[in-house]
Amino acid sequence: MWSPRERPDQQNASIPSLLNTGAPTVSFEFMPPRSERAEAVLWNSVRRLEQLRPTFVSVTYGAGGSTRDRTVRITGRIEQETTLRTVAHLTCVGSSVAQLRSVVGAYAAVGIRNVLALRGDPPGGPSSPWEAHPEGLDHADRLVALVRSLGDFTVGVAAFPDKHPESASLDDDVDTLIRKADAGAAFAITQMVTDVDAYLRLRDRLSRRGCRMPVIPGLLPVTAPGQLQRLTELNGQPLAADVMRRIAEAGDDVDAVRREGIAICTEHSERLLREGAPGLHFMTMNKSTATLEVFATLRELGLV
Repeated sequence: MWSPRERPDQQNASIPSLLNTGAPTVSFEFMPPRSERAEAVLWNSVRRLEQLRPTFVSVTYGAGGSTRDRTVRITGRIEQETTLRTVAHLTCVGSSVAQLRSVVGAYAAVGIRNVLALRGDPPGGPSSPWEAHPEGLDHADRLVALVRSLGDFTVGVAAFPDKHPESASLDDDVDTLIRKADAGAAFAITQMVTDVDAYLRLRDRLSRRGCRMPVIPGLLPVTAPGQLQRLTELNGQPLAADVMRRIAEAGDDVDAVRREGIAICTEHSERLLREGAPGLHFMTMNKSTATLEVFATLRELGLV
């Protein structure tokens, strides 16, 4: 991706400093595997994508924080057994403050200093009511403040270009992001972007409010029929009509869906970078080939 002369030394630079160099960052998101076979697939993807020297990789929690222990274990392994910088996910769901402190301590023990602090979705999905643990936290800005109080951590947060399902307006979402930044968040990663204009509106509203926190767009190269619908059911975000149409026109032809999904992701990536996005965050679904194809095209265009 970058030669040593073109890119700052990642080992000595913070994620915020890399986001502010003017050179776009590239990062990848993985999920904790559910079986030994799935873990082998994950590690194959990690090793292949490691060769691209990404700025960082992250490992998610499952819905409702259901994979916390596996997330901690996998994130620690990546941090200790690869050259990658890891960002560990942390959510408020189902955890007391004492438990959250314990998870942060487990991350710190294996050398992880970057945390993505999230309120998290309710276990029943976005349409279910969200309830805080009786001894826990109810908003991401409070989790940011907690993590920052526990040591020298760089903290990222989530952003919603199409508005959080519980927000009354995009302006409310901007207010929320500013509170997170004021609490100590240094960068944000969006939910999956299917409408580039929505990302740009969010970014520009933040800028007009004087908030300089970098916001990295999240992207997914769709590779299977029904994948978009399943994801929007999980995260509550709407899908752009033109993206839905293009994927629907491919029907149940897996190869056609994959080609169109990669084409859409590449087009969005190119426009985002040309519009000044500080980087791209690819949701890999623990696979590497589609992401590698998108990256190869962006590299041919001289964008990464």
